[in-house]
Amino acid sequence: MTDLLQRVETSIQNRRLLERGEKILVAVSGGLDSMVLLHALKKLSARHKWKIAVAHFNHRLRGRASDADENLVRKTATAMKLPFVAERADVKEFAARSKLSIEMAARKLRHEFFARAARRQKIKAIALAHHADDQVELFFLRLLRGAGGEGLAGMKWRSPSPVDRRISLVRPLLDLTKSGLLDFALKNKIRFRDDMTNYSSDFLRNRIRNELLPLLEKKYQAGLNKTILRLMEITGAESDFVGKAAKWFCGSGRKSAHSKKHQSRLTSAATFQKSDFQNLPAAIQRRVLRSRLEHLNMIADFDLVEKLRESAGKYVSVGPGLSVSRDVNGSLKLRKAQPAGFNANELEVNLSGRAGDAKFDSVKFGWSFDNGSRGRSPRQIQKEFFDADEVGSKIVLRHWRAGDRFQPIGLKSAAKLQDLFTNAKVSRELRRGLIVAEAEHGEIFWIEGLRISEKFKLTPRTKRRLVWNWRRKEN
Repeated sequence: MTDLLQRVETSIQNRRLLERGEKILVAVSGGLDSMVLLHALKKLSARHKWKIAVAHFNHRLRGRASDADENLVRKTATAMKLPFVAERADVKEFAARSKLSIEMAARKLRHEFFARAARRQKIKAIALAHHADDQVELFFLRLLRGAGGEGLAGMKWRSPSPVDRRISLVRPLLDLTKSGLLDFALKNKIRFRDDMTNYSSDFLRNRIRNELLPLLEKKYQAGLNKTILRLMEITGAESDFVGKAAKWFCGSGRKSAHSKKHQSRLTSAATFQKSDFQNLPAAIQRRVLRSRLEHLNMIADFDLVEKLRESAGKYVSVGPGLSVSRDVNGSLKLRKAQPAGFNANELEVNLSGRAGDAKFDSVKFGWSFDNGSRGRSPRQIQKEFFDADEVGSKIVLRHWRAGDRFQPIGLKSAAKLQDLFTNAKVSRELRRGLIVAEAEHGEIFWIEGLRISEKFKLTPRTKRRLVWNWRRKEN
């Protein structure tokens, strides 16, 4: 057995990444890393009775090159007599529609596919080919973006799928270098394809890999990778402790607070039990506040956390008409305030059944559903058409509020509703009486008298159409 296979096997056993006889879905792109992972797991599978299936996601970002990647993976799986599943998606189109970067859109679609494929085959573990060089690149990527300890700790050997927490992502190559993988591939004559986009300077991660890291190694620290990986290990361990301590303080661990096992995990648990939030270490205060803000579906950025941490009882604005404060125990309180002159009335409507109606202030609304986009429906007076699945099953009818933003069809980004009213020459008196409709997730999809929203328009992907009509009493 080669040194690389021995290290992979040892990592899997010592870290309990895979059980004997387990079914594994190996994510294979066709590149060096994933092709080595596939061959390594296949060679070890006889000893451990693993049942391997191969999954490939074609991002369609490189034309024929992407198809060639898929063909290589398919042929390799066939030669190994392994089940193979693939899926294709237009990542660029999805990224534009979802307002995501190409990288984030690709990651989202890829993980959704892997989770679906795993569920279909009743597989609980997906093997990914991330390695030590990936960890170092990720450290600097997150460092430059201002991540905290949890982010700087990098990827874990085992973590839940971002799509389905019942499925585990395992990374058996996480302590192996790219050069080691290449050496194994050459010695074992493993075919792989090189993705030329890895050399493009258009992506920050590529600039870190191809420009920043070589400079740091040459001019500042010859053993940079080893140093960074050690730092990530230390940061990860400390972040895990802070997370457990914050979780305990928030109450999720109080049920087992008297158990010896729990006490041993938190060496200072007795101190936390006797103290209030004010006396906690700053790191744990920050994690408690961040956890509670995220529970309220708020973006827990550093400035907000610090403002709350530094003063109890003081309200901090987190949006139009909404502010938050914390008490001496670290508990959060929300306060809503509607600016003077704005109409605070609202009505929640369930879009249940095939059709229905509602009345809000002096306007009567009606809706119905039918199948598909039916092409581009011509605009009709007091009637609009939306993608029903994007809108959701619950909406809110209300009036304009300070800070509202809206993206009319045809515009590339959202703008302040106040500015749209001004451009459309809607008088101050009239704009406060107009009605807006919020989709289930809080975004405005319709404004009385204005164009519909870009995000909720009919597209070729539309499966259900919402037919929306309204009529004011005076009409």
